Amino acid sequence: MSFAFIPFVVIGLFILISSFFVVKQQTAAIIERFGKFQSIRQSGLQLKIPLVDKIAGRLSLKIQQLDVIIETKTLDDVFVRLKVSVQYKVIKEKVYDAFYKLDYPHDQITSYVFDVVRAEVPKMKLDDVFVKKDDIALAVKAELNDAMSDYGFDIIKTLVTDIDPDAQVKEAMNRINASEREKIAAQFEGDAARILIVEKAKAEAESKRLQGQGIADQRREIARGLEESVEVLNRVGINSQEASALIVVTQHYDTLQSLGEETNSNLILLPNAPQAGSNMLNDMVASFAASNQIGEAMKEARNKEKK
Repeated sequence: MSFAFIPFVVIGLFILISSFFVVKQQTAAIIERFGKFQSIRQSGLQLKIPLVDKIAGRLSLKIQQLDVIIETKTLDDVFVRLKVSVQYKVIKEKVYDAFYKLDYPHDQITSYVFDVVRAEVPKMKLDDVFVKKDDIALAVKAELNDAMSDYGFDIIKTLVTDIDPDAQVKEAMNRINASEREKIAAQFEGDAARILIVEKAKAEAESKRLQGQGIADQRREIARGLEESVEVLNRVGINSQEASALIVVTQHYDTLQSLGEETNSNLILLPNAPQAGSNMLNDMVASFAASNQIGEAMKEARNKEKK
């Protein structure tokens, strides 16, 4: 007789156990009684009437994200694909509305995103879409908040996470960007070349100035050396004309010696006969004598004029 009660005990234990259920953290459970809404249970161990109450569904109270991809046209007739990420959550106090008023909240949110984006983007040029993407996101958020708050959903944030124009448009934009950068690079290269030319000209001018100064100093020293040489020759009884001629002939032979030391030199000094030195000396003495005679004659003429 005791064994006959075992099935009833088992059934009773099963019913007792099934009357308890657990709701996870950040989750809400909707309880219905004979198909009618009964209550909303929050996280923790909960109790329901077996065979009468049932869990109609559970809603997550965590922040969720829905990514919506929209293709639309800009003001300058460029087709572009935008990815809008909508972060939302169920309002804890409006679980009933979120569960019973909307069957497919994702579809509802997607429809509003499409509507707002396709109303805002056609007012902008492609460049403005990139610059004002935050304005688009704010417009989507404002529209969704107004529409979805009645259904128990709170829109936390909306983000335009990707803007993808047509491939040909991107290629054209890249070419424009590259051309602009090449133009700037050419300007910098021109400025650098101009600076190099100016600096080179300054360096050449300074070099020539120093070179001229060096030549002047060299000639000054040569003149001083010639003066000293003439004075030395005068002391030994050689007059100034002969001394000058002797110095010139000496320099002539020094030049020939320097040319002879250069093995690869193709310079020919004219006249260059063996008697050239002698002829040069005679010619120079004669020219000095003639110049002295002319000078004496001009001096006498001036004296006569004075008398």
